[in-house]
Amino acid sequence: MASCAANIVEIKDAGSSRVRPMRAYYFDDLPGDQRAAHDCVPSRPVDASALAKMNVLSWHIPVEGYESQVDAIARERGYKNRDTINVSKAGMGDVYEAKIRGFFEEHMHEDEEIRYILSGSGFFDKRLRTHGSASRSRPATCSSCPRGIYHRFTLDETDAIKALRLFQDEPKWVPHARSQATDVNVHRVGYLQAIGVGA
Repeated sequence: MASCAANIVEIKDAGSSRVRPMRAYYFDDLPGDQRAAHDCVPSRPVDASALAKMNVLSWHIPVEGYESQVDAIARERGYKNRDTINVSKAGMGDVYEAKIRGFFEEHMHEDEEIRYILSGSGFFDKRLRTHGSASRSRPATCSSCPRGIYHRFTLDETDAIKALRLFQDEPKWVPHARSQATDVNVHRVGYLQAIGVGA
């Protein structure tokens, strides 16, 4: 039986008739298609206070007219730059499967990430030590991934996502694969100290 060790955040596709705020739950960690929901049976929700303790922030912002609300978050958090990414099986062709497998390798960044989902859907898996929090991302959801937190990402079975990425400095996306070196990285150690976990 699986341990249901990681958390998942779910975000409903804005293209559908029903847009739900982000939902977090423990990931079952069973082998299989990374694009599946991996929700424990029965589902084990993770409340917003648990995510807040991990310094994971989220906002529900309707896609229509999103610009002013995303601009306000960018100003508040000191984000000066942004870009838009489109990841899809249709658009990437033969390299798609290898690319999303790479996204699903656990890593950290030395910069905070904020992603606002414009269309499509996927999962973020945000982790503390051996287990953590994965998030199902769908349009109208904006969420952060603190610098130094281990995480991974995958699209779901829709095989398409379009996201606005916000950056505090020049747009960059540099993953540092989880390793003994990243365990002592100054940003990783700082993240653990910020959430009250010894390094």
